[in-house]
Parts: sequence; structure tokens; C-alpha cells
Amino acid sequence: MSHPQHDNTFGPDLSRVRSITRRHFFGQMKNGIGMLAFASLLREQGLAATPPQGTLFTDHLPHFAPRAKRIVYIHLAGSPPQQDLFDPKPRLTELNGQPCPDSLLEKERFAFIKGHPKILGSPYSFSPVGSAGMQASTLVPNFAKIADEVTMIRSMYTDQFNHAPAELFLYTGSARLGRPSMGSWLLYGLGSENQDLPGFVVLLSGGKNPSSGKSVWGSGFLPSVYSGCQCRSTGDAVLYTANPPDVSREARRSQLDSLASLNRMHHAEHGDPETLSRIDQYELAFRMQIAVPGVTDLSAEPRHTLDMYGIDNIAKPSFARNCLLARRLLESGVRYVQLFDHGWDVHGTNPGDDIMTQLPLKCRDTDQASAALVLDLKQRGLLEDTLVVWSGEFGRTPMNEERDGSKYLGRDHHPHCFTIWMAGAGIRRGYVHGETDDLGYRVVKDPVHIHDLQATILHAFGLNHEQLTYRFQGRDFRLTDVHGKVVHSLFA
Repeated sequence: MSHPQHDNTFGPDLSRVRSITRRHFFGQMKNGIGMLAFASLLREQGLAATPPQGTLFTDHLPHFAPRAKRIVYIHLAGSPPQQDLFDPKPRLTELNGQPCPDSLLEKERFAFIKGHPKILGSPYSFSPVGSAGMQASTLVPNFAKIADEVTMIRSMYTDQFNHAPAELFLYTGSARLGRPSMGSWLLYGLGSENQDLPGFVVLLSGGKNPSSGKSVWGSGFLPSVYSGCQCRSTGDAVLYTANPPDVSREARRSQLDSLASLNRMHHAEHGDPETLSRIDQYELAFRMQIAVPGVTDLSAEPRHTLDMYGIDNIAKPSFARNCLLARRLLESGVRYVQLFDHGWDVHGTNPGDDIMTQLPLKCRDTDQASAALVLDLKQRGLLEDTLVVWSGEFGRTPMNEERDGSKYLGRDHHPHCFTIWMAGAGIRRGYVHGETDDLGYRVVKDPVHIHDLQATILHAFGLNHEQLTYRFQGRDFRLTDVHGKVVHSLFA
């Protein structure tokens, strides 16, 4: 194990020398030799991807052979109502407008519902799709094209019933700020496959950030080099990567070389890992000046591909445009692409957030492009090792919210059950996992908790969620905290 060298003019850093005990030295040596041997064995068996050469991207290797190399996570921010899209409940239609059973309200808390709510049946019809006959709403007709590629999980549940804590819980494993996001954990665990692009990219649509803000793609207490990079739809794709006016690329290269030399001296003196992060980020930004414009330029895409995604104008920001960008990023070696689409919080307080106007609008914005992304990945041979996830942060109630006497149809937040779907990377095809009760209120078969989903996603990448840890403030942290189990039945 090497230690920072110090200028003898100022004398050795005795406090650092004394802090390195004999036990600590041999423990670190053991881990280093073991990891080198394990890495060599994995490479001989073809199980380990060639790690990038960056300063901080070589900390870990897969624990076992991975099924997935990359992921695109589609998040419908605000959460779509599962009863109106993928979990049909005829019983709700029978009881539509009747008072909710008292048993559902005992010891229950809602975000907005007050008094005694009424049952709300879905105003939309369902039909079988795909060879397995899974049910889908008429609001998502394009889903039928990918039904045979998908595992639908109807038995998701979470601990949170407000947007910001639920989003944080889904992506960081905690409802509180400060933990690393899922994308950061994956990047920390596996590194990036393209040194010229960020390993973790975020694309937004719908006009707003997620309710939880940018913490859902932050690195928390991990080095900041593992945080997500937001790619914008207009102007410079990534802020602050362009050179200032009258500064040439050669001049910028010289400046960065000088800056890197100073940062390495600082790291040698103080050992702060954030100093290495700073070097990596400056270098990545320099390389991105060349790489990013090529990836984000859709002008070379053929018309039939644009039509497949539903893109009329490649310069106009949209969810469809982000889906196509996601495919191009994944194709270029980006490990984790996160799509956030805002506008799914259908409370029914006005036509802008109701089930009859807003929900169909959001489905038209996303259904075609989501299906096109899966089909495009498949035809390019990428789906077999790309994991696609479609979800919100929680579910919606089977009761009509009727906030302040509103006559519009809407559903309140509901943590006890919701539906997501997954595709690719060895996920079972045409399979429905789990079941909710007749009213769609609680899970009655094969429950999948948020921590279980996190553990399963890491498992797809060859990572044991109990072993992917980072020591911070005296303890080892992990994405799943002290919970979670892999749902093996989701894999073929």
C-alpha cells in the first residue's frame, strides 16, 4: 500500500504516519492482493469488462457474471394510476361512486383525502395484449407491441406516500437527503464504458425537475465523480463544458495540465479523494466537448426512426426525443440513463391534473416512445444486455380524491401497491408478477418492496447488494440499507 510522499523540507506528516497501524496495513494489503487475483480470474473467464483508466473508476468489479451492462430507467414523476393503465379492477367499476369500505380507512393516512371517500372505477377499458394475454388499458395502445418483452410487476409497494420522500427512497434507499443515488452506486461499482462521456446521464421532460430535486441523481457521500450529469434539451447539452470566448482547445489543454499538476500535489499532501474527483471531472468535461455534440445530434437519424419514436421536430424538447437520446447514449457506452417525465400527479383538482384530460395527454406523450425505445434496443441487439425499467414512485388510491368538492376525477397518493414494468437483460418475457386485491388497495401475492427492486437491479449487473458498500462516518452504507432481497423469479 502506497502513501503520499511529503517534501522533507517541511518534515514528514507524523499524524498520518501514526494513524496507519500494523493491523490496518496488513488488512489493506490483503484486500488489494485478493482483488487483483479476483480481477485476473474474472478477466480470464470473460466476466469483467475492461475498466476505464480514470483515477476513481477502478474500485470494484462485478461479484458474479452480470446479465446487464447498461440501464435506462423511465420515471413517470408524480406516479401514474395503475388501475387506469395496467392493473384492471372490475370490482371498482361495480362499486363506482359508493362509499369506500370502512376497513380500508382504519389507521390509514392520506396525502389529501379527507372524510369518507367514494370508490372510483376506471373510465377506461382494458384488453389482452401479447401472447401471454396480460391486460393493458386503451390509453397505452403501443404497449401491445412490447408486451411479449416485458415483465409486469403489479405488487410493488413502498414506505412513503409523498413525492419527494418516495422518489428519494426509490433512488437512494432512504427518504432523507444525503445518500447516493442508484446510478451513482452502479457507476461506483462498475465504472463507465466510455471515457469521453459521463457514465450516468439524466434527461428531463415535462417542464419541471422531480419533486425531490437533483438529489435523486446525486452522489451523496460517494466521490462527486459518480454523480449524474444532466443533459439539457436546448442550448448546450451539458453546462460549462464549452471553452470561454477566445480560449482555444490547445490553451484549455495547457490550463488543465497545470491544474491537474497542482491538484495531484494537493492530493499527495492531504489525501482527499475529492481532489481526484476534481481532476477526473475536468478531464471528462474536456473530452465531452468533442463527444457530446456527436451523441446528442439527431440530424443523422433516418426519418423512419424518428417516426417510430413519434418525433416531429428534432429540435423540440420532448419525452420522445429523450428516449431516442437515451438509446444513442446507451449505444455509446453510458452505463445509466435516467429519464424523468413530469406531470403524472393526477389528483383531479382541475383539468390539468385529472384522469379524463391530463392522463390521456401524458399517455400520448410517452406510450409510443417508450415502446419504440424497447423495440429499437431489440433490433440493434442491445436489449439482451440492457435493462429497461418503467415506474412511478408509488401508486394511486382506488378512491376518488374529490379535494374541496372537486368534480374532476382524480386519485390520491397510495404507497401500498403500484405497477411497474421491466424488460431486457434476462428479464422474463410476457410475465405478470404479483397480484393486488379486488379493490387494488393492497398486495395479496408476491410483494416486491422498493429495497427488493433495488437489490434485483444490482443483481442484474452482477452486484451483490449486501457487498456493494462504502464506508462513511464509521459504518458501511449500501443502497438497500439493511433490507432487500433479490426477486429471482423476475429473471428468465
